[in-house]
Amino acid sequence: MNTAQAGILQRVPTQGRYLFFSLAQPAAAGAALQRLAALADGDTVVAGLGLASVNAVGGSVAGLRDMPDLSRPGVHVPSVPVALWCWLRGDDHGDLVNLSRKLEKALAPAFHMDRALEAFRHGKGPNGHGRDLTGYEDGTENPDGDAALAAGLAPGGDSFVAVQQWVHDFDAFDAMSTQEQDNVVGRRRSDNEELEDAPESAHVKRTAQESFEPEAFVVRRSMPWVMNNKAGLMFVAFGHSFDAFEAQMRRMAGHDDGIVDAMFRMSQPVNGAYLWCPPVRDGRLDLRQIGL
Repeated sequence: MNTAQAGILQRVPTQGRYLFFSLAQPAAAGAALQRLAALADGDTVVAGLGLASVNAVGGSVAGLRDMPDLSRPGVHVPSVPVALWCWLRGDDHGDLVNLSRKLEKALAPAFHMDRALEAFRHGKGPNGHGRDLTGYEDGTENPDGDAALAAGLAPGGDSFVAVQQWVHDFDAFDAMSTQEQDNVVGRRRSDNEELEDAPESAHVKRTAQESFEPEAFVVRRSMPWVMNNKAGLMFVAFGHSFDAFEAQMRRMAGHDDGIVDAMFRMSQPVNGAYLWCPPVRDGRLDLRQIGL
């Protein structure tokens, strides 16, 4: 679908940078978003707008909402709304830093950049996907071709994205035996084969997309991240709505049957947000749906 932001359907780049913005001056949001539209081509810069930004310009996007807090006793799944999110994609880290500065200036004073997170592609798994920092291949069950279009994009070429920053506890992970680690994920790290006898808490079993009713397929474009002495996975899932992600996350947290995904033994989400990714037109964001 040639109206979609191209980065949604492309493989993750070797270098990435995530920018998170809050809304500082709502009255200036419209002009700032028009400046963003000229810089965000959907390829080098994939952009997502939060509910606050759409509301600030008097727009409306059916299906856009804030991420619910899905925490329950013993499981923390927070919601931290974001007004604007940019995923910078490329091969040169320095280029992405300079692009970040350009975007920050273009969006001021309406938007304030609260944080920037460095991301990267790590290794190569048996099926050609990048690896999480734990060494396991990420995105094995991603749909391809027409199935990716159906799962990841709405009919107008726009998309919805769920973004969660997971912080890994590497000490806890390293303390596990290889068999324990494989049982947490539900796959062998060595060859990425799914374990037939994996426990019900294994991540692969908790999130099997075809096991939901309706099926809960998303297009994952996650990347490892690092900041000072912390690191983990920036989970990024594009969909034609938020429903598939939300169904998976509810099951992971144990809302459905009380079984908590074993992934929580070695990693925790520290924030989470829903955003709308507009389509593109003539190489720039198409914001006509929200009146810009």
